[in-house]
Amino acid sequence: MELSADYLREKLQRDLEAEHVEVEDTTPGRCATSFRVLVVSAKFEGKPLLHRHRLVNASLAEELPHIHAFEQKTLTPDQWAREQQK
Repeated sequence: MELSADYLREKLQRDLEAEHVEVEDTTPGRCATSFRVLVVSAKFEGKPLLHRHRLVNASLAEELPHIHAFEQKTLTPDQWAREQQK
């Protein structure tokens, strides 16, 4: 497995049936050990933040041990639409 922003984006999109995923490699030199993600999924509807993050962590359970820093933002489609209007 080779970690990359594209790999993580595709995996999150598939596993969480996400309508929008952004993944940024925040590692100096872009060596794929630190990432910031934004995931928009209907699977987050009615779930508290901690449960949403657990869903993301479960999706990336195999990859997370190889990642040194991981920042995530999880939104429902309605929350994402409101953010886009700002």
